[in-house]
Amino acid sequence: MTARPTATRSAAEEPGQGRAGEDGPLDLVGVGSALVDLTAQVQPEDLAALGLEPGTMTLVDEAGAGRLAEAVRPEARSSGGSVANTVVGVAALGGRAGFLGCTGDDELGRVFRQDLAAAGVVLGDGAPRAGGATGRCLVLVTPDGQRTMATFLGVATDLRPEDLDPKVLRRAAVVYLEGYLLDVPGAAELLERAVALAHEGEAAVALGLSDPLLVARHRDRLLGLLEAGSVDVVVGNAEEARALAGSRDQETALGFLEELGVLGAVTLGEEGAVVVAPEDRYRVPTRPVPVVDTTGAGDLFAAGFLYGLARGAGPGDAARLGTAAAATVLGHLGGRPEGDLRALVAEVLGAGEPAQGSSSGSGSGGR
Repeated sequence: MTARPTATRSAAEEPGQGRAGEDGPLDLVGVGSALVDLTAQVQPEDLAALGLEPGTMTLVDEAGAGRLAEAVRPEARSSGGSVANTVVGVAALGGRAGFLGCTGDDELGRVFRQDLAAAGVVLGDGAPRAGGATGRCLVLVTPDGQRTMATFLGVATDLRPEDLDPKVLRRAAVVYLEGYLLDVPGAAELLERAVALAHEGEAAVALGLSDPLLVARHRDRLLGLLEAGSVDVVVGNAEEARALAGSRDQETALGFLEELGVLGAVTLGEEGAVVVAPEDRYRVPTRPVPVVDTTGAGDLFAAGFLYGLARGAGPGDAARLGTAAAATVLGHLGGRPEGDLRALVAEVLGAGEPAQGSSSGSGSGGR
């Protein structure tokens, strides 16, 4: 199977430079869960007292979310959700990004929408759900930087095909679908509509694997999307890639992605990342930085990697931008960059050594 070429239509004249008009092209449009992150620093014994397993994500109801927030008193709140973090990352890199998701008509919904708009992200025309509660994720960070999450999804799972604003999706160079959408009621119709609108605009379709347990739950559906050629790019971590391959062996998982014919980007924690392309593999190191909180590192890797592809970079250079972007969020609480990252784009795509691949020309596609 051969993947379609990745779209390289871009909203900017040069990497990290300039902005498209309100009706101009977008580098990336994300479709996913609209959540507000409530972040708090805790001790390991606090997690035990709250009945939470360290390093996991637990679904809770609205009352449970309220009790947990009262117990730990979050220090920060911001718009969140995996794909929402990614689109804000693209905007910080100097790109134009859009987001489609479902919020309630409540205070946290307004926080979410205002936060994304302030970051320069284009939002679709879908109205907030009247009477519905906006989803929120309590992110508890221990001194070792590990995050434990308790999530109330609210109306984030109420996203419907009719909420997918065609005017926004058709402007994208890359449409990025959150794997968690597979848990949404009517997921098949939602994803079919998103893929169709992306292809109408000649965009590449990328899919984030989101969570290894989700991959295991929906493996057959994921493989159906990949084998049908609906998805061009897959982004996930090593554990998610192994779940997709149905193997505990990392090399087997990478070979499985090669056989599928998709462009697969797999993050490896401290070991950096590897990109599996039909013609080659590209390995890039991580950037060593002090770790305060790992929240959003995978999301920012996706931002750099997908923005690099949208800008016409080769897979290796796009992955280098991904690991560089990921490093910017490790040194502080929260899953968002704290400043403008356009200089990072110039540094990575404008200069520097190409990523290592198994052929002499690998990773040299940066502009």
